[in-house]
Amino acid sequence: QVQLVESGGGLVQPGGSLRLSCAASGSIFRVNAMDWYRQAPGKEREVVARSTPGGNTDYADSVKGRFTISTDNAKNTVYLQMNSLKPEDTAVYYCNALIVTTQYHTINYWGKGTLVTVSS
Repeated sequence: QVQLVESGGGLVQPGGSLRLSCAASGSIFRVNAMDWYRQAPGKEREVVARSTPGGNTDYADSVKGRFTISTDNAKNTVYLQMNSLKPEDTAVYYCNALIVTTQYHTINYWGKGTLVTVSS
């Protein structure tokens, strides 16, 4: 059993910053990737940032230059540093991890999400 737990969401004014965290725990053999998604009301869930343990990263065009994804492989944790936040960044942010379990099953796990609200 694997669990992803996000934290760090909240209310911030435009131009402000937040850092989200997502920690994976449980019967983990290896983490192949940890990513961040977001979903705003009435919109489809979209990829925000992606990372691999080897250090490869990728970002949605809408957040390039403002968001930074990083990982602590020893802690099976992924972070999303969000700077220069805009109202359109308001969404529930979810982490997703591609994990090989100790039973050698490769599974995508989702966190329950953390709400980020950017408003004055």
